Amino acid sequence: MLGRLVAEELRHHSPEFPWGDTLPLLRRADVLVGNLEFVLAVDGRPQPGKTFHFRADPGAVASLEAAGFAIVSVANNHVLDFGTDAALESLSTLAQHGIRFTGAGPDADAARRPAVIGRDDVTIAMLAFTDNEPDWEAGPDAPGVRHVPVDLGDPRAAALFDDVAGQREAADLVIVSAHWGGNWGVDPPPSHRRFGRALVDAGADVVFGHSPHIVRGVEVYRERPILYGAGDFVDDYAVDPVERNDHSFVFMLRTEGAAPTELRLHPTEIVDFRARLAGRHADAIAGEMARRCAALGTSAVWDDDERCLVIGIAAAHG
Repeated sequence: MLGRLVAEELRHHSPEFPWGDTLPLLRRADVLVGNLEFVLAVDGRPQPGKTFHFRADPGAVASLEAAGFAIVSVANNHVLDFGTDAALESLSTLAQHGIRFTGAGPDADAARRPAVIGRDDVTIAMLAFTDNEPDWEAGPDAPGVRHVPVDLGDPRAAALFDDVAGQREAADLVIVSAHWGGNWGVDPPPSHRRFGRALVDAGADVVFGHSPHIVRGVEVYRERPILYGAGDFVDDYAVDPVERNDHSFVFMLRTEGAAPTELRLHPTEIVDFRARLAGRHADAIAGEMARRCAALGTSAVWDDDERCLVIGIAAAHG
C-alpha cells in the first residue's frame, strides 16, 4: 500500500524507498508478484461510505518498477477507492509501464482476463478475484473487480474454477490471487480451506491469499502451496500489539521447471513506512509462522544460514 503516508514519504525519497533493505531479495525473483492495495491516480473523489481510501501519485509506479514487479493483482477492496475513472487511470498507468495486472478492468471480461508472462520457457498465468466489495463487481459494460464469493456452490466460483482449468491447459504455472475475508484472525476460515483446495483441484499451482492484515499459515495440498494470508508488506497502518500486522515475509517460491519444489519465507517488518528484513526479530516472527503452518499440517524449518523459514513442498505433502 503505497498511498497516504507512504505516498508522502515517496515525495521526498527515491522510488526504492518503500522496499528498504528487502530490495536485493525482491530483485532476485524471476517473476515478482504482489497485491496492489491502492490506486495510482491524480483525480477522483473518495467513494462514499468507505472509511479508508488509498491513493498514490501515478509517478509511484516507479517504485513498482524499481522492485521489479511483473504482475500485480488489482482485485481488492481499494482499487475503486476514488471511483471508476481513477481505477481505469491506474490500470492504464500499469499497462504503459509494462506491469501486467489481473482482477479488475473496464468490464467483466477484462476483469476475468489472466495476466500472462513468460520466463525461461515457462509460461506463468495469474488470475485474481475478491469476495470483498460486492457492489464493485464488474458488469458486461461496467468497470469493476472480479467478485467471487467464497462459496463452492456459487456460479461465479464455478466460472473461476473453469478459468483456472483453462489456464492449466494454456500455461505451465498457474497462480490464483485471492483477496478474501476480513482483516484479522490467524486461523483460516474453513470456507477458505475448502475453496483453496478446490482451486488446486481445478489446476492452480499456487494460491496467493491476502486481505487479512496478519500472516496466516501455509498449507501444502497435492504438492501445491496455499498461502491463506500473506499479511501486510508495506503500509502506514497502526500496529496491533497482539496480531502484529507489521510482520510478514517475502515468500520466495522455487520451482523445478514449472513444478513448485520449495517455499522460502524471509521475515520482514514495516518500519517507518518501508519494508525491512526483520533482523533480531526474525526468529520470533518465523517461529510464530512455523506454529501456524503446523496447525495446517505443514512442516516449516528455520534455515539459519539464509535466515528464512523453509517449506519443502513435496515433503510437506508426505
